Amino acid sequence: MTQESSPPAGGVRVPWQEVHPAVRERVAEFLGSAVTEAVTQTGGFSPAAAVRLRTADGRRAFVKSVGPEPNPESAPIYRSEAKIAAALPASAPAPRLLTSFEVEGWVTLVFEDVEGDHPELPWRREQLDLVMRALDRMAAALTPSPVDAPTIGETFDGAFRGWRNLLGEDTAGLDPWALRHLGELAELESGWAKAAAGDTLVHADLRADNLLLRDGHVYVVDWPWASLGAAWFDRVAMLPSVRMQGGPPPHELLPDPDPAITAVVAAVTGYLVRQARQPDPPGLPTLRAFQRAQGVVALEWLRQRTGWA
Repeated sequence: MTQESSPPAGGVRVPWQEVHPAVRERVAEFLGSAVTEAVTQTGGFSPAAAVRLRTADGRRAFVKSVGPEPNPESAPIYRSEAKIAAALPASAPAPRLLTSFEVEGWVTLVFEDVEGDHPELPWRREQLDLVMRALDRMAAALTPSPVDAPTIGETFDGAFRGWRNLLGEDTAGLDPWALRHLGELAELESGWAKAAAGDTLVHADLRADNLLLRDGHVYVVDWPWASLGAAWFDRVAMLPSVRMQGGPPPHELLPDPDPAITAVVAAVTGYLVRQARQPDPPGLPTLRAFQRAQGVVALEWLRQRTGWA
């Protein structure tokens, strides 16, 4: 699947002028000058404001701000990101959090502005190789984790039960191979948390829209799901989206036959396949299509890794 046929990694952004006035006033006060330019950034699924700002005295910042509507689950995610971002060490390849605050039900994060670009899609191999090397360096720099964070099993315990949940649900339209092996997939998935355990701080939500490239450097943004896990977890979770967006198949980028990796691939696949069958969440109209397209890739990868007929 190429980028031309894959769904976009983007939701419905809130323009800066529609952010609560108290938030805009607080940001301008923090930056020390009136905001004269606000450019919305389109990547990502959150129904929030994501803007690069310039002030009257030339200062720049990147601001994320979300209100209580239309998706009430977004504010807690931003609170989590503020906590993690504030604790990330300088060795993490992430923009520095300048401040965060809550006012009138809006959660706001102000970051240093990184003048980078998302990877080009379809993926260019030289950019993909740059990112893969950066992920290896990031894992090394964040092992052991310098941040107090939940384990990956705690973070995704409720999410990575896709195959087990499907055992008791309507499976009409489910892939025939998956349906034939549903019981085995549920059993394989059940061991994912133990398989993914580790002391590395992993991002846990890597995709092209969470990466910025500038002058040969890779910056990783949006850290609300950061957790303690195996150093290879980020690569496993990212590879279905890489293939979906025109990159190589997952087995070429991660040929390691480790059964622990297979258990995590099963969990990621079950999550994507089941979530794609759910209704659209409020304010995130493109998310299910994006998950569905990733699920197709992940299922093929899982079929290949298990060798089940």
